[in-house]
Amino acid sequence: MVETKILLAEKELPTSWYNIQADMPNLPKPPLHPGTKQPVGPEDLAPIFPLELIKQEVTRERWVPIPEEVLEIYRLWRPSPLFRALRFEKALQTPARIYYKYEGVSPAGSHKLNTAVAQAYYNKQAGVKRLATETGAGQWGSALAMACNFFGLECTVYMVKVSYHQKPYRRILMQIFGAEVLPSPSDRTQSGRAITAADPDSPGSLGIAISEAVEDAATHGDTNYSLGSVLNHVLLHQTVVGLETKAQMEKAGDAPDVVIGCVGGGSNYAGFCFPFIQDRLTKGAKTRFIAVEPTACPTLTRGLQAYDFGDVAGLTPLIYMYTLGKDFIPPAIHAGGLRYHGDAPLLCQLVADGIIEARAYGQRQVFEAAVQFAKAEGIVPAPESAHAIKCAVDEALAAREAGEARVIVFNLSGHGHFDLGAYDAYLAGQLEDHALSEEELRQALARLPKVG
Repeated sequence: MVETKILLAEKELPTSWYNIQADMPNLPKPPLHPGTKQPVGPEDLAPIFPLELIKQEVTRERWVPIPEEVLEIYRLWRPSPLFRALRFEKALQTPARIYYKYEGVSPAGSHKLNTAVAQAYYNKQAGVKRLATETGAGQWGSALAMACNFFGLECTVYMVKVSYHQKPYRRILMQIFGAEVLPSPSDRTQSGRAITAADPDSPGSLGIAISEAVEDAATHGDTNYSLGSVLNHVLLHQTVVGLETKAQMEKAGDAPDVVIGCVGGGSNYAGFCFPFIQDRLTKGAKTRFIAVEPTACPTLTRGLQAYDFGDVAGLTPLIYMYTLGKDFIPPAIHAGGLRYHGDAPLLCQLVADGIIEARAYGQRQVFEAAVQFAKAEGIVPAPESAHAIKCAVDEALAAREAGEARVIVFNLSGHGHFDLGAYDAYLAGQLEDHALSEEELRQALARLPKVG
């Protein structure tokens, strides 16, 4: 059977983002000011975010219109394709029907451009000249560099040091679009210098890079901060992915039994699954939802739901989320985009409420699944996205054992063309699995901030 591709026509591109806050049975606790420990207000966020994004952070409106200027850029690659993985199904000898949404077709190579374009637009409208941000694997940095270029903004990217050296082509891509890229921890900021003084060999982390980017924005009047995950408005922008997928599945005459995605900060999976979760919350759908993370950074599977800082230096508001502690530095695994100590509060709340399941895998089994998928479907996935593939494999094999024709849908959130060094290490047998010990976990969680 020939592999099929289901596409929406351009006129069917969603014109509004879906806000799950309108339908959630329980909302997460509000973010707290790092100094007063009181709920954060718009005036606290105004120094680093434009007003329109602050409004999107707190709105309870179910639908938020997408500006035409944003839609115009979305049309460069959206709607993105949904594939039926017929060759992968055959390789797995499963009765399951497997679909994957492919966000690697975006100019940046991942889903990150969906929010980067929106954030650059709103900052441009607010008169901002420059955006400062962090990036782990480089997908977010690449996306924001492109988006800033589209809207004539300057861009400074603090790239986690281990990824800066592991993934030079991501750095080069950012620089092509005019971004300044610094290995984090850097000597540009006070927080970066403090980390380096304490640990000259620090591999960096997303928490450290966030501290540097926030400090940069807070100390320059013409600069705002831009975050590629975790925050409500970021997840909101990503729902264009799930909305398209729902419409495409309907055109295919199918409906998912299980919806899968990888999770680092939560943006790609939230944007993918939230429109489907709406049907579970409002229509009683029986769909299962599985968030997948690395065993080296098991935030959802072994972390504690508590207030914690989003960054290492403690510059951000305290966020109520599953966390491993802001001081936790994950091992230098190749899925750099999943090396974050916390997760999006909205996603975490749905995990706490039992609506989303969480799983963790070691990187060797993840790369094994990625290579198996590439051989069948011809797409080399990003190491982050490969976590979703591993889970899809397990679900497909479980369907084979049970003789069930279950429908599995996962988000292939980015391609792995800039991650071939990681695949080289896997093929050479040089990848190591990192499992967080109970003692390491206890020590990390012992340093959580005290909140009354």
